[in-house]
Formats: sequence, C-alpha cells, structure tokens
Amino acid sequence: MKIKVKKLREGAKLPLLATEGAAACDLHALLEQPLTLAPGERRAVPTGLAIELPDPGCVAIVCARSGLALKRGLALANGIGVIDSDYRGELFVAMVNNDSSPQTVENGDRIGQLMILPVIAAEYEVCEELTDTERGSGGFGSTGVRDGR
Repeated sequence: MKIKVKKLREGAKLPLLATEGAAACDLHALLEQPLTLAPGERRAVPTGLAIELPDPGCVAIVCARSGLALKRGLALANGIGVIDSDYRGELFVAMVNNDSSPQTVENGDRIGQLMILPVIAAEYEVCEELTDTERGSGGFGSTGVRDGR
C-alpha cells in the first residue's frame, strides 16, 4: 500500500520500516530546540509530516516505542493515536513523561511508531437482548490471573 506523505517543514523524516519484519514505521521528532518534559508533563511533539491514507477503509495508528517507555518513562499520553483517513494536518505524538525525573526529546529522536490498519465500518443496532456466553457480563479481572484462578 502506498501512503502519500507531505513534508511540512525542512528536516522532516519520512516514516520508514526499520527492518523487513517491522509492523510499524518510526516517527521522528521535528524540533527547533530540545524539548524537556517534567515528570507527569504531557506535550504534543511535532513530526513535520502530514499523510494521505488511500481510502476510508484504513486508519493510521500511532503506537508507543517500547524502549522509550521502559528505559525513560516516555509513553503516549492517549494510549494510542488514531489518525482518520480524512485528516490532512500535521502528525503529532502526544507524549507523557511517566518517569520521576525530567526527560528530554531531541530533534530527530524516534518518538513513536506509525501503523496502518484496516477499518471495519460497523453499524450499530439497538436490541432488547444479547446472546449469552460463558463469561457473560464478567468484567475487569473476572477471568482471574492464572489458569484455574
């Protein structure tokens, strides 16, 4: 699948797959100066890129970089980012510093991953009853922590 990418400012780096087996492309920060996030602080980090998805049957998802989250406490503030097929603005990565010390993002740092996925356009229908299952309405933690518990 071909995704059109527009560089909005000089220095923006195209999202590229790092390896043949990679599922997502790295997104890079495009900053005029380093950005320091205090503990608990959230910021939208610019990439200098805009994309055009080929049709409404796909979505771009921004995912965290596991190394940043584990080693430095930098994660996505919103869990994942959803980029709809009709959005044409700049891509930002909403980051949060979950570490106990300030963390600095430098220009060119890999700050997130961009993944393209298919979308199922569901239609919702009001009903009186849902089919029963073994789990039923059991929610958070209802299946236990280990097998047999």
